[in-house]
Amino acid sequence: MLYYLISFVSFILVSKSFTNKKWWQEEGKLKLFSVGLSNFLVSWFQKSRLHTGLFQPISFRLKQMIMMNFSSKAIVENMDQEKDGGRVYLLDLPDLALECILERLSPSGLCNMAGVCTSMRERCTSDHFWDKHMKQKWGKLIGAAAYREWEVQHVEATTSRRNSLSDQTKKKGGVFHSLSGILPFYSWVIRPKLQSTRVKKTTTTTLPVNSIMSLYLSLESGNFWFPAQVYNRENGNVGFMLSCYDAQLSYDSGTDTFQARYSPYGRRTIEEHIPWDRLRAAPLDTPPHMLHVSDCLRDLKPGDHIEIQWRRSKEFPYGWWYGVIGHFELCDGNENHCHCHYNDIVVLEFSQYSPGSRWRQMMINRKDHREEGNEADGFYGGIRKLYNVEEIAKWKLLWPNQVLE
Repeated sequence: MLYYLISFVSFILVSKSFTNKKWWQEEGKLKLFSVGLSNFLVSWFQKSRLHTGLFQPISFRLKQMIMMNFSSKAIVENMDQEKDGGRVYLLDLPDLALECILERLSPSGLCNMAGVCTSMRERCTSDHFWDKHMKQKWGKLIGAAAYREWEVQHVEATTSRRNSLSDQTKKKGGVFHSLSGILPFYSWVIRPKLQSTRVKKTTTTTLPVNSIMSLYLSLESGNFWFPAQVYNRENGNVGFMLSCYDAQLSYDSGTDTFQARYSPYGRRTIEEHIPWDRLRAAPLDTPPHMLHVSDCLRDLKPGDHIEIQWRRSKEFPYGWWYGVIGHFELCDGNENHCHCHYNDIVVLEFSQYSPGSRWRQMMINRKDHREEGNEADGFYGGIRKLYNVEEIAKWKLLWPNQVLE
């Protein structure tokens, strides 16, 4: 028996020198046979009387040699496969590295990557990547009112989609719905299958309506009409100089301009080719037909920059008009002698109009000011004091080239 053992070990040792031959590359069968044989011999030696301190190291070494030989071959073959491919796949990168790559993509790049596979779609449609693009391009124009409008449209779109899917289910179920009274198993066999099919189709083909990506693409395509305000409406018409009116806006990516729809009570309800610098998000959450409740009347003093609501008649919406707080006629304007800010009457001055114009000045009572005016001169509403330097500078950039009458 010892003779057979020594012969077998010698055979294994000699066979190591032939590992580069083709017959050794028949990996499947030979590996199974050799490993199985080694396990059998080691087990047999352990159970036999020959399993002594002398043969125990030999049996262990026998099994170790065979296993190491095949594991090393597997590593070499994997390296050969990598050399043959020569490629590093994007999805094989660590999450942090992949995220850094996706963060540097443009909106169009993210859209292209989202169409590669399901995994990339889940990543590229994430709000994490689109929030930056949304703030960079639309952050100063999309305000709270626009987001509320988007939420309303989201609810309407969701409801419409559910109704549409329900109608599709009824059409698919046609015959089964008509037989539902005599087929009791319809409600728990056929209907669940139809619903599961419907859910699979919608989840794989529909972008979430409430996602930032969906909002961004709707803005870029012009499909979403959002509320904002337009400076000097009607392309700088004299009657609207240094004013800002609410409108519904739609973006035209071809010209990088906007189309505006104003209240139907104005002379012109649609204006096209409005540039970015004539738009802003509404600074206050006050609808255009509602009076703004002023909270700055007690603090107003000469030199303060303001915006005040004004409308031509009760049926018209308010627009916001730029002005400053002026001095009384008897005041020389000297800060050391001026007491205008102690008076209950506040002088509103609109310097874009000539001194003799009826639009030049308006006086209000700071204690009980509500809406004041008449059908001839229009109605003055709430006042908003300007603290932001950028807002004041914006109004000065829009100043007319000549004094208005």
